[in-house]
Amino acid sequence: MAPIAAVMTGGGTGAIATIQLFGESSETVLWAIFRRADPRAFSLTMGRILLGEIVEGDQAIDQVTVGCEGPGEFAIHCHGNPLIVGKIMDLLRHRGVQPVRAEQFLARVLMERQPADAIGVEAKLTLAAVKTIEGTRIVANQTKAGLAATVRRWQANLDSMPLERIAAQAEQILRDSGAARLILSGCTIALVGPPNTGKSTLLNALAGREKALVTDIAGTTRDWVSAEVRIPPLVATVIDTAGLNLSLAAGDRIDEIAQQKSVEALNCADLVLLVLDASEPAGQLPASLADLLVGRRTIAVLNKADLPQQFDPSSLPDRLQSVVRISAKRETGIADLAQAILRALGLECLSPGAPVAFTERQRALIRRLAEAGSRDEMACVLADLLHGQG
Repeated sequence: MAPIAAVMTGGGTGAIATIQLFGESSETVLWAIFRRADPRAFSLTMGRILLGEIVEGDQAIDQVTVGCEGPGEFAIHCHGNPLIVGKIMDLLRHRGVQPVRAEQFLARVLMERQPADAIGVEAKLTLAAVKTIEGTRIVANQTKAGLAATVRRWQANLDSMPLERIAAQAEQILRDSGAARLILSGCTIALVGPPNTGKSTLLNALAGREKALVTDIAGTTRDWVSAEVRIPPLVATVIDTAGLNLSLAAGDRIDEIAQQKSVEALNCADLVLLVLDASEPAGQLPASLADLLVGRRTIAVLNKADLPQQFDPSSLPDRLQSVVRISAKRETGIADLAQAILRALGLECLSPGAPVAFTERQRALIRRLAEAGSRDEMACVLADLLHGQG
């Protein structure tokens, strides 16, 4: 199999870039393009670092350090100029090395070194993209305890455990996995509601800084404004949308586009915060907007709690009876709202030690396990979970 190489550092002009090379003939390729600063013979063993140059014939391309990170695996640390990085990758390609993405590189290295521990391999790959410390704890827990331990327990007791119990436990893992995904990958929260209910002020309160223009003029926000907000254990992208008023008279093209963008934000959100003005009477929620919220996780946020209250929450549809009162302007009730968000997303009681499926392959196999009709089928699925098939 041809050796592979990947740029492991981010794009752009950085101070240092790292190119990793892996495969049976990778050392031969490396010595063909690398010239040591010290001409004495020296073997490149694991843990050793050599200083030298990447060369094309007699021409030096860049001064680099080269290290051995394992059998057949080498790291080239060069200057981060994209032209230099691209040139070194071209030299490797011309010598039969296949360029791959960083995650593909890691997958091949890990699978060749640890082919029997699929969950452990997937954990190492996933950890590079996890957004929160809490997420790293969840993933790291799955390799020795968590999912791996649960699968092995199922295997050991497959002959005696009722199939229905395994299926029920698999269903619980799927439910917990949906919540864990939001911690690992982040989630999207859309602020929707009629104009001038305080959505932009709420965004600023959640973000802890001014992100959105706030005025007393209805309809000020006409495009998406977003902020990354920390609601432990979540990192959430909160989107402030134009005030939804789907009954606008036709003809205002800008307003029509703004309304369309608001609906798009609502459609991609994991959770909707319906922001209403508690200082105004009921009737703020048009039927067209209420219909858009059917089947969506939604919290009704009654804003402007610092003003005399006129809104009657009982006027809301039954599915919107999860209500939190806040004053975004005074930043009161925000902690209550954060707890309501975690509760609505199923995160309030999720333990970092709970077994969860954190890749699509795992989720698909756990789903098959929950639906399996025989012990033989379950045994195959369990083997696939541990050893990387499926």
